[in-house]
Amino acid sequence: MNQKNVLTMDDIQIRQSSVPSKICKAILPLILLFAVFTVGCNKGETASPAVSGLNAKASLASSSVQPPLGLGPIDLKTSGDFVILTETGITTTGVTAITGDIATSPIAATAMTGFGLIMDASGQFSTTSLVTGHAYAADYAVPTPAKMTTAIGDMETAFTTANGLVENPIVNPYGGDISGQTLPPGLYKWSTGVLVTNAGVTLNGGPNDIWIFQIAQNLTVNNSAIITLAGGAQAKNIFWVVSGKATLGTAADFSGIILSKTLISLNTGAKVNGRLLAQTAVTLIANTVTQPQ
Repeated sequence: MNQKNVLTMDDIQIRQSSVPSKICKAILPLILLFAVFTVGCNKGETASPAVSGLNAKASLASSSVQPPLGLGPIDLKTSGDFVILTETGITTTGVTAITGDIATSPIAATAMTGFGLIMDASGQFSTTSLVTGHAYAADYAVPTPAKMTTAIGDMETAFTTANGLVENPIVNPYGGDISGQTLPPGLYKWSTGVLVTNAGVTLNGGPNDIWIFQIAQNLTVNNSAIITLAGGAQAKNIFWVVSGKATLGTAADFSGIILSKTLISLNTGAKVNGRLLAQTAVTLIANTVTQPQ
């Protein structure tokens, strides 16, 4: 037999040992490719915590911020018939101009001072040159007392409802100082007071968008501050729910409906496009207050 055709045991062992080596060489590139792909995926996954950790300022600045689904206007019911409604009185000094009805209850009409009220012949309401509308009080003729009781109850219910909303609130944005900021529609909640300096604040949204501001302490709007409405936003859809008192500074230009647990105080020349609904009193000094359309 030809020596070249004879396979020795050594030849067989060498050829057998070469098979795994060839397989390893073939699959090694696949293993490396899989490793690179896995590392890339892991890097993508580690990026997500940075997104979830965005603070309130970054979130509000994002155009993707949307109001909570189902957030609608607060139902004021009959308290919405008044541009100013209080429980312990309305006072004014200087030349005030009010468009809409005003009322106080359960206190008597004597708690509305500075208006020069003239009783209507019906005894159900009074008029004044300072108000384009009527003035009502608990001690006027029937059916006014019952009307006032209902309106006050509706005001208190509206406050409780608005203050109790919990639908995806934006909590404590800007530490309560919203001066110079632009706020999209939504439900906002502060455990502190809220301040608007003369830098003002802009509310940017469409004509049907809603803003509800739950404020655990006071609302302070400094002198000459302006609440600017942009993008079609409407004063009737903005609700400032204040558990403390609300103070509007001299020449402030304010928009929205204030539902206050206590006092609403307007300094000289402040203007309001909205409603002032206070569970104590409203004080005015040569102000302009117009009910929203």
